[in-house]
Amino acid sequence: MEMNNLALIKKTLQATSLRQEVIASNITNVNTDEYKRNQVDFESLLHDAKRGVSLNKTQPNHFGVGNINDLKPSVTKVTDTIVKENGNNVDLDIEMVNLSQNALHYQALISQLNSQYSRMATVISI
Repeated sequence: MEMNNLALIKKTLQATSLRQEVIASNITNVNTDEYKRNQVDFESLLHDAKRGVSLNKTQPNHFGVGNINDLKPSVTKVTDTIVKENGNNVDLDIEMVNLSQNALHYQALISQLNSQYSRMATVISI
């Protein structure tokens, strides 16, 4: 079970890192004509896999989730909103909130990871 926790933290850190890149890209393109913001979806995929909603992966070449390593965050373009007259839908205030929220999430994950390693070190030293 401990390794599953580590794998989950690792995958979530990867998704959080990708989200940081996507938010930074959105902020960079805040004044680009016709630019549509991107967003990262990982938590809903994780939730669906936990509930058993996603397809099970029974063969290596099949789609679906066989284990935590098969979960991959997806980047999608948000096209159903327009914030500015130039067709750009990046709202800088929202992106800055997302950036702060993502940074806090990343710090919490690092804290959990450190805690996991600390417990493992304690068990090894006994």
